[in-house]
Amino acid sequence: MPALGPAPAAAVTSSTTGAPGAPGAPTPDTPAPDAVAAWGRQAATVAAAQIGIPYAWGGGDRLGASIGFCDEENGYLNGQCLGENTVGFDCSGLALFCWYRASGGAVDLAHYTVAQYHRSAPVATRDLLPGDLLFFSRRDAPLHHVGVYAGGGAMIHAERTGTLVARLSDVLEDPRWAPEFAGARRPLPLARPA
Repeated sequence: MPALGPAPAAAVTSSTTGAPGAPGAPTPDTPAPDAVAAWGRQAATVAAAQIGIPYAWGGGDRLGASIGFCDEENGYLNGQCLGENTVGFDCSGLALFCWYRASGGAVDLAHYTVAQYHRSAPVATRDLLPGDLLFFSRRDAPLHHVGVYAGGGAMIHAERTGTLVARLSDVLEDPRWAPEFAGARRPLPLARPA
């Protein structure tokens, strides 16, 4: 795996954008929006460092690329199980690693695209920031794919068995991915116990 710099320190949770208790002002348990944006930029940087790592169905965790596996439908290429012999990432494994690493553990996403969608706040495409997660759906496979927005219209993702983590330019104009775009979301930090 490519070398990564140290994980960033936990973000400061206060902000000068509002008085404590004011609507939209961060609470002691939630980071300021600028801190989340900084985590997102770092998540995009972490994602870029993974370009070239193989796709592995079920691969990727908080520590990085990991061995994948095969199930009834996934992990195969031309009838051969590659998942159980490949260290790499699947799409949600890449997203969870990037955000966990970038946030110093404050954002801990599940290794499941649907769960990541529900643990994130909606973002309009005009408001996309690096690190935001892009979700894709089709009639036969709702929320089947997630990628990390890299800025400038690009996405970094782990597409399928037999491919490498790659950067895709102009994803929202891409004939393969644009019709399946289901929305963008910004991951939320874990709630702290009271």
